[in-house]
Amino acid sequence: MKFDAKKFLKTKFVKRTFSVPVPDLRDFFPDGEEAVWTVRGLTGQELARANEAADRSKNMATILSALSSDVSKEKETAVKELLGLTKGTPADISKRIEHLVIGSVDPECNQELAVKLCETYPVEFYQLTNKIMELTGQGQMPGKPKPSLETPASGPA
Repeated sequence: MKFDAKKFLKTKFVKRTFSVPVPDLRDFFPDGEEAVWTVRGLTGQELARANEAADRSKNMATILSALSSDVSKEKETAVKELLGLTKGTPADISKRIEHLVIGSVDPECNQELAVKLCETYPVEFYQLTNKIMELTGQGQMPGKPKPSLETPASGPA
């Protein structure tokens, strides 16, 4: 059996998503709303960008140090911590922060939120990023064909 490249290339794909229950974060959701964080799988380019996050973080920390030479060490350290650029940040955490930023659907997540979640709710942080990687590994799903927008011609009565 051969791979049907033509069919593959014509197929429309949709990103896989999953709503991850995060009951320990329920205080940060509106009353009565289910505490779920919806994530999606990453594309190949997004995955590569996330994998380069550790190198980028190291470079950003160096640039920030150079730019803030007249700023107090205390302020420089605070900014680095806010961005997750402290020397003690493992490469895996830098990648996972990027995974969460890119792969969060609802709520949307920026780097500051991802860093704070990592620091304060590490189990949920790992659950979310593990699910993003699981969805990424499963690939995108063939999308459902959209219904035709054409109205069929009516026949004689």
